[in-house]
Amino acid sequence: MRLLFLLPALFLLATPNAEAQETVRAACTNGVAEGFPCSNVDLVGHLSRFDLDVPAFQGSPVGNDIWGWTDPDTGIEYAIVGVTEGTAFVSLADPTNPTVIGTLASQTFVTTWRDIKTYGTYAYIVSEANSHGMQVFDLTRLRDVAAPPVEFEADAVYRGAGSAHNIVIDESLPYAYLVGANQGGFQCNGGGLHIVSLEDPADPTFAGCFDSDGYTHDAQCVRYDGPDPDYQGEAICFSSNGSFGSDDVLSISNVTDPGLPESISLASYPSPGYAHQGWLTEDKQYFLMNDEFDERDGSVAGTRTIVFDVSDLDNAVFVGAYIHDILTIDHNLYIRGNYVYQSNYESGLRVFELTNLADAQLTLAASFDTFPDRDGIGFGGQWSNYPFFESGLIIANDQGNGLFVLRSETLSPTNGEEPPETPAIGLSAAYPNPFRARTTIDLNLAQSERVRAEAYDLLGRRVATLFDRTVSATTPVQLTLDGTNLPSGVYLIRVQGDSFAETRRVTLVR
Repeated sequence: MRLLFLLPALFLLATPNAEAQETVRAACTNGVAEGFPCSNVDLVGHLSRFDLDVPAFQGSPVGNDIWGWTDPDTGIEYAIVGVTEGTAFVSLADPTNPTVIGTLASQTFVTTWRDIKTYGTYAYIVSEANSHGMQVFDLTRLRDVAAPPVEFEADAVYRGAGSAHNIVIDESLPYAYLVGANQGGFQCNGGGLHIVSLEDPADPTFAGCFDSDGYTHDAQCVRYDGPDPDYQGEAICFSSNGSFGSDDVLSISNVTDPGLPESISLASYPSPGYAHQGWLTEDKQYFLMNDEFDERDGSVAGTRTIVFDVSDLDNAVFVGAYIHDILTIDHNLYIRGNYVYQSNYESGLRVFELTNLADAQLTLAASFDTFPDRDGIGFGGQWSNYPFFESGLIIANDQGNGLFVLRSETLSPTNGEEPPETPAIGLSAAYPNPFRARTTIDLNLAQSERVRAEAYDLLGRRVATLFDRTVSATTPVQLTLDGTNLPSGVYLIRVQGDSFAETRRVTLVR
């Protein structure tokens, strides 16, 4: 939604990487962590909004969207943080000490609205700044920064759209979907889905438009594998079509052929204010949506989360709405496993268990209020969150107070998902650890496979290759990191085979 006020910025990042030490900056004790109200959530790390400054504009950054990316080679998790001036790339290799690796300035002007998604090893960034286009950034550049933070430039800029409010990407589909794009002189003029091919991720190209259902504020597009047998394997978009006062606020469309997209169905709910954003449950039976203006308009008694049954795509049905025990404006929500992670502007992050969606029932499981000043019907506070890191880290961006890392002992490490199967390997802890000269890890495999072991510093730079060859089953291998020529500090040893990938964290001391 187009906000009318700029308020200071706060970012929340959650649980440490799986291989990191179990440490926190401040435990949630008696409902508070460093002055932030909380329940079942600990504060792990923090950066102020000024730490996210983009030097090119010499201003005072205010936060907006946030997304995450995990380096497939190093396993290091990164927060990609939108601010008014551009984008900051933050390493979470040590989540108690988030590190800004670099910044990318807005392509044209400072703006309140910026949105980021990733595809493979690329980030794609849009904003509502005039003539901004879509920035393309190669995330592998984060690995080799010698002296952070640095000022990056975009690798490319897609000019088929001048500005856009949001960008939507699902990595099962080789497309980006720009929504709320500006009208006049560009490829699509209706504000719906502006479809861009990512077949060459470094060089996006125009693929098609879907405008027949009207302006789209945000969307989720997936390779469909839900309960409706008629659309298996198709590319389906679930769009939140804001349009003040409109009855048709949920648009479901088939974009399998981006040159000939088709509307499947439209649905609504009572007293719509501004349908803002939503997300599918993992079984794709339900779609949960937030409305940004119903609280402000006085049409609800409490913050409202809207539930649709979308098991039949041709006939989406409004199930009901869960009414919260607060009255603050809800903004973005995401679902992972059996939990929905909601960013409620002035109430911060609220995590709910999906108790009984057939009756629109949720149960509050955890919370962390990133905007403790007040809980009112205002547009300040937390903008968005990202709960999809394998480690369980949750990152959330509050406009005024900086960047935080959170973790929860109550929520399962995989946020309601079944834990992954343990590979048939034997990988010991590093010994000694901490170490002064050398540390060793023992490896035994149940099957023959190629193994590569590398050491990285906390900025993602490879400092040593310890091993790279095929290992026979039951053949013991010793992996040794020689720290003689390395500075003291923390290092990550990444051991990867054909069937597994694990990391050990070691500390070199002098």
